[in-house]
Amino acid sequence: MEVPGLKGRVAVITAAGQNIGKATALAFARAGSHIVITGGSDPAKIEAVADQARSFGVKAIASVCDGTDEAATTALIKRAVAELGSIDIAVSCVGIRPHQRLDEITLQDWQTVINTNLGSAFILTQAVLPHMRERKHGRLLYMAGTDALFPLANRAHVVAAKHGMHGLAKAVALECGPDGVTANSIAPGWLDTDRNAAWYPNLEETYEHVQATVPLRKLGTAEDVANACLYLASDMGKFVTGHLLHINGGEFMV
Repeated sequence: MEVPGLKGRVAVITAAGQNIGKATALAFARAGSHIVITGGSDPAKIEAVADQARSFGVKAIASVCDGTDEAATTALIKRAVAELGSIDIAVSCVGIRPHQRLDEITLQDWQTVINTNLGSAFILTQAVLPHMRERKHGRLLYMAGTDALFPLANRAHVVAAKHGMHGLAKAVALECGPDGVTANSIAPGWLDTDRNAAWYPNLEETYEHVQATVPLRKLGTAEDVANACLYLASDMGKFVTGHLLHINGGEFMV
């Protein structure tokens, strides 16, 4: 699939073993971008995605890497630059979404969610920015989620982290725009993806409600979100920065 400005680029996608991360990695590979993908604990999953990406004729690096580990993330980016020549695009997909009432959230719970969701995005940003600034070109994308603007109950820590991710995107957009770097966040709505049942009580009822009430009357797919990433990372989206793009079938209109 020809997408202006993506062939031969190098994209790093975190949490790419399944769902949005996987779909995004494969979308970039189909568009001719070399990919660097990470996963938290299952090397077989991310290696399978890398193998699939290679079938499109691009290079792929797969690495088990904890997104909250600054040293490991920095080392992976240095390896990617050494082997692939650059880092042009970074997509932060790491995220956990515990379902907890506000008065049940401990400080440790709070710090775990903030460090995992927002901290990993910050660490990835710092690792890739020097390489992007040197080349005067870069695209940073943060998977902020609808929680970034429309909070869900029993997710105070998740909501705070997602707000922070879009805040980070705006800060990067402002500070790094003169260096040719854009930064945007994406807010996926309800998608037909694998989910941790403990994080989504009454999921089937939620799905039924969504499909009965959103204007498009259906759930989205991980590929819908991946296509948005392609747009923002390509030459088609080169004048878009500091923006939060909703992919939600019309559930929220802003």
